Amino acid sequence: MNTKDKFKDFVKKNPVLLKHVQNGKMTWQKFYEIYDMYGEDSNAWKEYLTDSTVATAGTALGLFDFIKNLDLDSIQTGVNSMQRVVSLLQDMTNKNTANTNREEYKPRPLYKHFED
Repeated sequence: MNTKDKFKDFVKKNPVLLKHVQNGKMTWQKFYEIYDMYGEDSNAWKEYLTDSTVATAGTALGLFDFIKNLDLDSIQTGVNSMQRVVSLLQDMTNKNTANTNREEYKPRPLYKHFED
């Protein structure tokens, strides 16, 4: 097994490394270089494998942090906008169906009186 395959197995055992790459803190190339120089059992990995903020990203605490960071005002604004769009679409469809079912208005001739 070559170093590249061993590195892939190491990453599969330690999926927390993926979070560092996704956050932009590290790259796969840098991780591979650390692995190539120091191997698996080095203190070089201590910083990346025990990071509590990254390690909890996949757990319920990570979900809680995600919910805590949501901007509820912007979500409410978005929901209100969607409600207005749906209401507008409903009004447009109701007007189209109401116009097709109604007889067209015909004004009464001026020379006719009631019951003429």
